[in-house]
Order: sequence, then C-alpha cells, then structure tokens
Amino acid sequence: MVVLGNIIKAALEITDRVIPGPSHVEAQQDILRHLLEKAEHTEFGKHHRFGQILEAPDMEKAYARHVPYHDYDAMYSGWWKKQLEKDLPDISWPGRTSYYALSAGTTGKESKRIPVTEDMLEAIRKTSLFQILSTANFDFPAEFFEKEIMMLGSSTRLKKSRKHYEGEISGIAARNIPSWFERFYRPGKKIASITDWDKRVNAIAKKAKKWDIGSMAGIPSWNELMLKKVIEYNKVSHIHEIWPGLRVFASGGVSFEPYRKSFEKLLGHPITIIDTYLASEGFIAYQSRPNEQMAMTLSTNSGLYFEFVPFTEENIDENGRVTSNAPSLTLAEVENDKDYVLIISTVAGAWRYMIGDTIRFTNKELAEIVITGRTKHFLNVVGSQLSVIQMNQAMKELEERFSLRIPEFTVAAVREGDNYIHHWYLGAEGKANTLDLEQALDQCLKEMNKAYRMARSKALKDIRVTITNPATFHAWMEKNLSKGGQVKVPRVMKQKEFAQWKSFADSYETTT
Repeated sequence: MVVLGNIIKAALEITDRVIPGPSHVEAQQDILRHLLEKAEHTEFGKHHRFGQILEAPDMEKAYARHVPYHDYDAMYSGWWKKQLEKDLPDISWPGRTSYYALSAGTTGKESKRIPVTEDMLEAIRKTSLFQILSTANFDFPAEFFEKEIMMLGSSTRLKKSRKHYEGEISGIAARNIPSWFERFYRPGKKIASITDWDKRVNAIAKKAKKWDIGSMAGIPSWNELMLKKVIEYNKVSHIHEIWPGLRVFASGGVSFEPYRKSFEKLLGHPITIIDTYLASEGFIAYQSRPNEQMAMTLSTNSGLYFEFVPFTEENIDENGRVTSNAPSLTLAEVENDKDYVLIISTVAGAWRYMIGDTIRFTNKELAEIVITGRTKHFLNVVGSQLSVIQMNQAMKELEERFSLRIPEFTVAAVREGDNYIHHWYLGAEGKANTLDLEQALDQCLKEMNKAYRMARSKALKDIRVTITNPATFHAWMEKNLSKGGQVKVPRVMKQKEFAQWKSFADSYETTT
C-alpha cells in the first residue's frame, strides 16, 4: 500500500529534522571515553593503563601517546590469538567474542580472523539505521519505502568453532538483522544460507519475479554477475523488466566508477548509486546526502574512534604500514583535500588499528570522506605515486575515449633489466588497439600526476597494456580467494603475485 509508504517516508523526514546532526568532534571524544571506560579492566586496557589515560587533561593526546599503532599481525599475535584459540573473555574487549569475520582482503593469503562482538553488531545496526534515515535526503517517492532490499553478500551459514562462529562480515551482519527488517530483506534467510555462490545466485534468479526489489546492496562486481544471471534466466533484456521499482544500489567494498558503464548496461533506466563503507572491522561510513563526489559521512557516534595519519612518504614504511613515530591527527585537526591513513579503535577491541585504507576529507565539518586507495596499493616503486583513485579516473577516461567498458583492472611495476615498466591488465569489453591504449593511458597519467611524469623520464621506462576479458578476473578470484562476498580484485600487485596472475590469465585466455 502506498499509504504505508507515505507514512514511512513522512516518519523518516520528521525524524531526520528532529534528531539534530551530531557535532562530529564532540561525538568522537565521547566515543573514545566510552571505549576506554568499557575496556579499562581488560588485559589490553590494564596493560596500556586506560585508567590513567582517562584522567589525563587531554585524553585524545594521551591515548595517542601511550597506545602504539597496531596492524592485524600485531593485534593478532599480541591479543586476538589468545582469545581466539581458547575463547577467552576480557582480552581486548569485555566479555567473550561471539563471531570472527574472515577477511582475505585482496592478498589471497590465509584468512584473517577479526573479532565481531555483540557491541560491534549493535554499532553496525545503529549506523545502518542512520543510513536508512538519511534516505529522506534523496527525495525518493513514497512507494520506494515499501519495497524489498536485495542484500547480496556471503553466506549466512557460518562455521562453528568451539564457542564462536566464523564467516565474512556480510554474512554475520545478515544473520543478525533485526526481526522488523526481515519483511524487507531479500533473498531471505533460506537462500542467504546457501554456501555455494553459484547455487545461491541460481536460487535468486528462480525467485526474482516474485520479489519487488527497490534497492540492492553489496560489492559491484558480484551484484553485476547476479543481475546478469537473473536477466538470462528470466529471458528479459534488462533488470527493470523484473524489478521495475529498482531505484538504488548501495555500493560497498570498492569504488563503483570502474563498474558504472557495464552495470548501467543491465538497467532499463538510471538508478541512484549510494556509497557505503562496511569493512570487517565495522561500518565506517555511509553516503548521507546526494553529492557529486559520492562522499560518505564517517560514523562518528556508533562505536568507532578515528585518527588520521598524514599520508606522506616518511610516515609509511616499505610494507605500507604506518611507522611507529608517525603523528596522528584527531577529527578536529584534519584538513580538506589531503590524504590520510585511517586509524580506528572499536567496540570489537581493535586499538589504533591500521585498516589499510587511505581517505580524503571533502567536508570536514560534515565529516565527509572519499576513499582514495590502500596503503599497499599505491604504485610507488619508482616514485610514480599513483593512487587507486587516479587509476580509476584514468580508466574512466579510456572508457570514454575508446567506447570501452573496463570494470576490472590490475597493474604491477615489473623489473626489466635495470629499469621498470608498469604492466597493466585491463578487463575490457569492446575493441581498441593496444598501442593506442598504452599511449592514451600514459598521457592521461602524466597530465594527472607530476610524480608519474617525473618517473617516466627516469627509471619507469615504459608501460604495457594487456587486454583480457573481465571473466578472467572473476575466475582468478574464484581460484585464489572465493566467489562472491567481500573479495575484491587487487588493483596493484607485487611482482611475485603479478607473475602468478599473468600465468593464470594467459592460460585462462587460451582455454576459454
């Protein structure tokens, strides 16, 4: 009933006006105090003297001074391994941890196990509610608020290990959705529990006509493949013949831009793209209002405390980690249009944790950010200083110039003799001359990045482009990581990983 939609829409608009926007700086100070007070009597809190930090005149500076930075290996070896192997309580967060999020990232190594506490699940639900409330800012029609939401993530069938469960964060979050949300949630608990991704997508395709989907959420690449399967199975030309009310895609995990052209090919009419930032460590940010940059609002009052390390050469070591003496800034101290390494402390017992992402503030008063890349995915072997955001922009320009679709790509700096080349693999749909692509890509990056232009006059002697089918990237992920869920193509590869990728891609192309 549209009447119900009008009621829901009106309630969201009234709530959005009545609830004051948070003072993000004050909210962050409150969150840090809450984290320290709650974890004061854990092993981590006692070891780092949280009680003394709480009594300091400047709590934020004292915290930064007395608690070191941690990457996953440091948190795991020092604290999480102990609580994981014996399900011990009160190690880095009060109580016993119920879930661990498996995160292979883009490395293909053994999965990390990141704690997901009940407090973290509540924080994720709270940020999700803020995102729902913010839809009032997008001026959707009343009927939109009655439609169902397709959340395509990893399986909700988690692995039981002693007294805890393990799975990807999207599966853990979907398993713990509130009861009131179940009437809107698709594909529903039964299909979401199917562990085999292809079988789960086939089940979605068979049921698709029975659903009235208004919005979708997840990683673009896997949602795109799901849409293709639904379209193929139901023998239609685009998804709006199945879901005419589809208006929104909440993209997460990676930048949507490389997927835009191929994604839009599956639609009958334009939809609204909203960016989200849900990681294994928490729901970090969400797009709260329409804006050209698709900037997201940091979740400053939902259990996460943020610090920001200026992304400069002296603050990052050769492995992409923040150096121990690198200065951190609070939200009050950052500046717009500068790159920072994101550091988080959370209600899951991650402390001054290097999540590995770099961000840039577009509006610090509104705490709005864009993700600029990964600390390990800046291509800087010979001083080229290429960020993922610049790579994405270059792909967009190639798409427009050569009428291509390039949803996937990866690049590596490869040593040849005494010099290096940048070897690009483009997962492209369409036809273009390789030499023309190389020249256009090289020129685009030179105009965009002064450091790259300087590197091309010195040790970076050439660039090389290999065109492959986007399906090659999907097959690589399935072989080396897993299919669906949170896995993503690494945009930048180390030379050893790239050699393995090149061998796989060349072999896959000749056998398909």
